[in-house]
Amino acid sequence: MLAQRTLKSLTRAVGVGLHSGERVELTLRPAPPNTGIVFRRIDLPQPVDIPVSAQSVTDTRLASTLSLGDAKVRTVEHLMSACSGLGLDNLYIDITAEEVPILDGSSSSFVYLLQSAGIEQQKAPKHFLRVLRPVEVREVEGDQLKWARLAPHHGFTLAFEIDFQHPAINATGQRVEFDMGSGRYSRDIARARTFAFSKDVETMRANGLALGGGLDNAVVMDDTKVLNADGLRYAEEFAKHKILDAIGDLYCVGKPMLGAYTAFRSGHALNNRLLRELLSHEDAWDVVTFEDERQAPQGFAKLAPAW
Repeated sequence: MLAQRTLKSLTRAVGVGLHSGERVELTLRPAPPNTGIVFRRIDLPQPVDIPVSAQSVTDTRLASTLSLGDAKVRTVEHLMSACSGLGLDNLYIDITAEEVPILDGSSSSFVYLLQSAGIEQQKAPKHFLRVLRPVEVREVEGDQLKWARLAPHHGFTLAFEIDFQHPAINATGQRVEFDMGSGRYSRDIARARTFAFSKDVETMRANGLALGGGLDNAVVMDDTKVLNADGLRYAEEFAKHKILDAIGDLYCVGKPMLGAYTAFRSGHALNNRLLRELLSHEDAWDVVTFEDERQAPQGFAKLAPAW
């Protein structure tokens, strides 16, 4: 049986929110089978549990935000991406503020935390959401065209193309493909940092955003070049970060996915629209398990390797 996974023990992290600049503490804890991933706002007078689902994503401006009533958790995509990359099905995430800490701007710190706690299999089958027919969403046309698509595939692959028309980005690879079954998420994707343009950072801060951002947790560019003294971590770091985000956004469906995702200039909003479009068509998906691990896609039965 291809089994569900959770943590062996709890682990903690402290950081600041990218947009809020507020100090925040995370406690990542094991959860029973079939719990899913649940954020808990323990700082509120009455703690609120926010289960992750496509419908709980209520704001996609600059990040993915989950809500239940008035309780929110912002900027969940990097942590969700790490959970997907390590195949974690069940997890409680206690959080002491409204925004997940940005840490180094990638998923690598979350991967380290989760692997440090240990990952164990549980006595319950892992449930996959399987794409049965192509589903696509598009925005605008012409020069501003954006689209994202899911198609059937026995595995989980992603292909993303960016188009920023900036000298520093043009000098890098702008299209990346990744196969989640390769077991190379931690090495090939997780270290890609979020990025921003210095002129936009000034505007965002004037509007109370990006208050916790800086060169230690983002790739920042002026009109011509990358400002970070240590340069880029990958030759295609910009496109790889968009794939990192997409993995996290798609994992908000609440289950690992079997399908092929392709996108052009997509973002948090379009990724969530794609999930909602898929779920709105009952003939476009189903939920499957694998009693025989040999029938699962190649690489999916292995626990994610430690660094």
